[in-house]
Amino acid sequence: MPSLAPRRRWAAAGLAVATVATGLSVAVASAESPGVAALPDGFRSVGYMPSWSGNVNSIQYGKLTHINYAFVLPNSNGSLQAVPDPGKLSSLVTQGHNNGVKVSLAIGGWNDGNDSAFEALAANSGSRTTFVNSVVNVVNQYNLDGVDIDWEYPDPGTSGNNFTALMQQLSTAMHSRGKLLTAAVVSGGNTANGVQPAVFGYVDWLNIMAYDGGSPHANYDWSIASANEWKSRGLPAAKTVLGVPFYSRPGYLTYAQLVAMDPANANRDCVNANGAQQCYNGIPTIKRKTEWALANAGGMMNWELSQDSAGSTSLVSAIYDAASGGSGGKTGQITGYGGKCVDVAGAATANGTPIQLWTCNGSAAQQWTSTGGTLRALGKCLDVTSAGTANGTPIQLWDCNGTGAQTWTATGGALRNPASGRCLDATGPSSGDGTRLQIWDCAGSGNQLWQIPA
Repeated sequence: MPSLAPRRRWAAAGLAVATVATGLSVAVASAESPGVAALPDGFRSVGYMPSWSGNVNSIQYGKLTHINYAFVLPNSNGSLQAVPDPGKLSSLVTQGHNNGVKVSLAIGGWNDGNDSAFEALAANSGSRTTFVNSVVNVVNQYNLDGVDIDWEYPDPGTSGNNFTALMQQLSTAMHSRGKLLTAAVVSGGNTANGVQPAVFGYVDWLNIMAYDGGSPHANYDWSIASANEWKSRGLPAAKTVLGVPFYSRPGYLTYAQLVAMDPANANRDCVNANGAQQCYNGIPTIKRKTEWALANAGGMMNWELSQDSAGSTSLVSAIYDAASGGSGGKTGQITGYGGKCVDVAGAATANGTPIQLWTCNGSAAQQWTSTGGTLRALGKCLDVTSAGTANGTPIQLWDCNGTGAQTWTATGGALRNPASGRCLDATGPSSGDGTRLQIWDCAGSGNQLWQIPA
């Protein structure tokens, strides 16, 4: 997998647009508040707020759990340069805390490809200590909840060894004070080896910058492969936070600009603009990635908040809606015949996994979210196989795609699939563990009565 292109600052029409840095961002579990922003417990929605763009009064705090203020630059002796727009940071901290959101300071960034200060300070034990002390001081000064290290990039080998030593020392300093240590990392490839597996134990999670790569840009399959590459190296799922772009490539148009051109662009991933095909993530792809993260990762991260649109086309809202079940969406068990639960066989997430009855056990394979006419578990949807309409067509798990095969309505205790005109049915009828679910003519019988989350 190719490594990500670095995060840069781009100016257009007075708006600084940035692609995300491939530094590191991690947080302390002990410093988190469960259930922040009404998202599922432990699920993070992280946004970057640049010092040079955006208004802190426009942030949807209630739909985020963490915000990273970007950036402060390090010096080669381990000291820190001045915080840019300190008044903005102070206001962000106040408003974030008033809304239960954690605020960290992001240190580093692309910096025009110059990481010489990080290289120098990490190579010397004295300057590492100076850096850690400087971080502690700025965190205390601004009442921050932690720090986000955006070194772009520690190279495999000596540089990686020094990065590990730096993160170990930072982890001790931050965690002993109940503060967060966060980091943002490259999507994958050999550069990723500069972040050694030992670092996984020092951080609370890594923000995987799964953008600036793939064709088209940051497409679903490429992005999920990026996160899975990190997991294959030993990063726990709970520490894997999937990053998404709020901008296009190759033109670096913000998502807000694209939607302003045509509101329908909110539901697209590629459009022709400024003389080229611009590719980004629209609402359906953002929601699909969020659903994957719900089942397979620890949250979502975005670069960056000032690039989002407002109202119904907001991508921050799309992440929130997908993670929380949307407006009015509820999550829980679906109980039916014999008091058994609707269950994803083997808790598998592969397309085509059978849906069955099983003794209720509270597992993720039995947690269904009712939202937008769909029923979702493990990041995928309850689906009529091949969009069939015949009696006996089996029910399976499949990528959510908005088709009629995944639409269900609750009527008189039954779950009816309008596309087929038939109801969710326990084959047999039987209530034995492993009984396959199917569609059948609606009859109001006990094997077609279901209690969904309310």
